[in-house]
Parts: sequence; structure tokens; C-alpha cells
Amino acid sequence: MVARTAADTRDVMVEGESGVLAISPPDFVPVYVSSARRLTWPNGSQATLYSAEEPDLLRGPQHHYAWADELASWKRPETWDMLMFGLRLGAHPQVVVTTTPRPVRLVKELVADPTCITVRGSTYENRANLAPSFFSQIVTKYEGTRLGRQELMAEILDDNPGSLWNRTLIEDARVTTAPPFVRVVVGVDPEATSGENAAETGIVVAGVGVNGHGYVLDDRSVLGTPHEWGTAAVTAYHRNQADRIVGEVNNGGEMVGYVIYSIDDSVAYKAVHASRSKQARAEPVSALYEQGRVHHLGTFPELEDQMTEWAPGTGARSPDRLDALVWALTELMLEQDDYQTLVYDDEPEMISQW
Repeated sequence: MVARTAADTRDVMVEGESGVLAISPPDFVPVYVSSARRLTWPNGSQATLYSAEEPDLLRGPQHHYAWADELASWKRPETWDMLMFGLRLGAHPQVVVTTTPRPVRLVKELVADPTCITVRGSTYENRANLAPSFFSQIVTKYEGTRLGRQELMAEILDDNPGSLWNRTLIEDARVTTAPPFVRVVVGVDPEATSGENAAETGIVVAGVGVNGHGYVLDDRSVLGTPHEWGTAAVTAYHRNQADRIVGEVNNGGEMVGYVIYSIDDSVAYKAVHASRSKQARAEPVSALYEQGRVHHLGTFPELEDQMTEWAPGTGARSPDRLDALVWALTELMLEQDDYQTLVYDDEPEMISQW
């Protein structure tokens, strides 16, 4: 049993409302030993739990069957390959995949495979199991939209013809390794409120390698209070040994720097102001992708959804993850002043070579 993270495997596949423990007949409930990552049924059958973030753990183990949950959100697609190499016991080994149908390469390849049986179910067919408020707020919000067709109707969408990015562009430049980095920054597109209709705060980590290419390293975007997104940004800064946090100040004003410094006053922070339109800021970054100069180190489903769905000039809501990505890559690859000088708390440190 493999899910996006170890927590998802436990919380959704095993202990969730529709998990194995909840749906098993009373006389055939497996014993779950969390320390061993294992379920054992009364007849001796066993299932082992894995995280898609750790593909190497699947090197070696053999199995008759597999269950892969939310495959389209796995950040490391090579986990699927490791899972398939071990699916070799019995006369007819099989795997079931339960996932939102994001149009990532792996999902599209599976649907096109003649040995794969595809079963679709819409949110409307599951209405009896969902809260009325979910339909009045969430479903109504996305009904009739492209994202709604994916999330509510289980459609695999083609690229939005008006967007600045497409799936092929991103997939062709995806990598599993990267060279040493010259700089790493955390881009932040803040949400000033945390109410019912608040958007996420975009938090995207990117670096520029010694080869001059940009690499998207992590997406730590979060829906939460200023303290929560500030903590997430600072954590991403330290975890990735970043040089700077770059935050947009249009919505949050001076609040962004205040939030960051209230959590950790040692962080190097730079405020950026959107003097140009979103399209004008995003187009140069899109051009870097077209030139093959930006790569995604792994898979970032929600970010890539925004990149391939948002179309300039449509009046669509500001895409937070995409904004954070644009700020980070602009800082790394398009701000000429920063090619020569890094600023840490207003003290310049010269770089000998770029």
C-alpha cells in the first residue's frame, strides 16, 4: 500500500473513514502494527505500508497485489517504477490506483494502456456521503470551471490553450538530480487573511545551479494564518539552506517582513513589489522554461496544475503557488543586480563568479 506520504498511507488508507480498518467486515478486520508498517488479516494475508517519498524502500520487496493512492500527486514518479519491479508474485499480480485524474504523464500512460481498466466516479455520484455545506460552498465554486471538470467530474483535461505553460514543457525538463547550487531562495506570495474564503499562501523553493539553470526544489504552500505560513516559509528556508526569502508586499505590505522576522530574525528577507501585471511578470519566467533552462526536481502537482491552468487576461483568481514560483525564479535568473551582489541584512557579499 503506497500513498503520497507515510502519514497519508496511515491516515487515509488504513485509519481513514474509507480506510481498510473502517470498511472491513467485523469478522475479518486486520491487525495493524504501526511500528512494522503492516496489516495482517485473520487468514494470514499481509499488506506493508510505504511512502511514495521513499522509492528505495520498494527495492527488493515482492508482492502479489498493490494499492497506489493519489498517484497523480506523488512527487517522485520513480516510486511507481520500483513498485512495478516488485509486482511479480502469483499467477496474476495486479495493482489498483485510486487518484484524482491530473493529466500527468504517468496517469495518461496508464489510461492509454490496453491492460488498464479505468473506472470513473464524479463527486455528484458520491453526494450521499458528503456534507451539504461541501456542495453549497466548494462544488458551487468550481462547477463549470476547467478545474471543476477535473476535480468534480473526474476528467483528464488537455492543456489550457491560453496558459503560458503546458504539461509537455514541464515533463520534458523534469529531472531527478541537480548540480551544486549557486543560490537558493524561497518565494512567498502571502495571503493577508485566514478566513473562510482565504486563499493559500504560495511558498516555493528554487535554486540556480552552477550550470546557470534554474531548479524548482519544493512547494510548501499552505492555507493558514500569517503565523502558520510564516513558519512554513522559515522552515523551508532552513531546510533548503536558502540564501533569502523573497516576499511580495502588495497585499501584505510590511506585514510580510514582520511575520518572517517575528519567527526568526536571522533570516535574510527581501520585499518585492509587483509594479507590472501578473502576465508581464510571468511571461519571462515562461520563456526560461521554453528555453529548457528551468527544471522541476521531482513532481509538484498543485503548482503544476496552476501553471498549466491559469490563462492571462481571463480574470481568474490570482494563482498563489505560481506567483511564488515567479518571484523565486525572477530573483534567481532575471534580476540582473543580483548576479553580482547578494544582500544579507543590508551587508553586501560579492560573488567571485556567476
